[in-house]
Amino acid sequence: MSLQTLISINEVSKFYQNGFEALNKINLKINKGEIIALLGPNGAGKTTLINIICGIVTASAGKVEIDGFDNVRHYRKTRSMIGIVPQELTLEIFETVFNTVSYTRGLYGKKSNPQYVEKILKDLSLWDKQSNLLNQLSGGMKRRVLIAKALSHEPKILFLDEPTAGVDVELRKDMWRIVNNLRESGVTIILTTHYIEEAEAIADRVGVMNHGELILVEEKNELIKKMGQKKLIVELQSPINSIPSVLQQYNLDLSTDGSKLSYTYDAKSQKTGITSLLQSLRKNKIRLKDLKTEQSSLENIFVNLVKEKKT
Repeated sequence: MSLQTLISINEVSKFYQNGFEALNKINLKINKGEIIALLGPNGAGKTTLINIICGIVTASAGKVEIDGFDNVRHYRKTRSMIGIVPQELTLEIFETVFNTVSYTRGLYGKKSNPQYVEKILKDLSLWDKQSNLLNQLSGGMKRRVLIAKALSHEPKILFLDEPTAGVDVELRKDMWRIVNNLRESGVTIILTTHYIEEAEAIADRVGVMNHGELILVEEKNELIKKMGQKKLIVELQSPINSIPSVLQQYNLDLSTDGSKLSYTYDAKSQKTGITSLLQSLRKNKIRLKDLKTEQSSLENIFVNLVKEKKT
């Protein structure tokens, strides 16, 4: 199946009169129906990039096309394709859930459609709260209302800015389920996050941003496979008190109880050193009970990428 580009970002930069460069020549193509996570520390440029795509902020250079339309010349058309879920809980607290979602739909010039609003609220487990005032809802429910408002005009694209910032683990997993369901219904999702596990849990691709630059964009699984170091855990038949000096070259770590040795190696390297390590262990009569490998997480990869960029 060929991928269809929905958002095309070409050489986009943003700089201010005081000389601050918020974005530097960003190039990115986002495909229809994918979830892409923009990962980076605060101040990396993630929100600025989203604001430029949505037409809220004007780029200093470069251009953005959404479904083939320039987002500056065809602002109204491109903006109607986008729903934004802001980080802040900005809601009309004395309005009911149903009315606030219906009202937002009207702001986009869409005809009243109670059946569609009902569907959204049911999909987001808000239907039983339809008559509640917004000030009666929990923080997690308010966040769902923000998603419902963003979906009210049937957009093709949904931006989620730090969707689970400040929410508990249970609610975070619930939001991930909602995001996956939205993708299955055909919505393209771009989320900004600094929670590594969020990108790891739901994204198809990960873009890493730092100091206004897009350091790389990669398929999530490929990124982990390509960039991550691996760890070999060697479980010993009998504990040892210390690592023999002949094994120093392998930079092994010994567990506190002396029963496990850990060996970190570069998964990309043709020579991992595992074979010679196992031979050395056998020569030194250190008998193995079990072997297992651990894959690097996105967190390690992210830290390594940012370090590489600084050097």
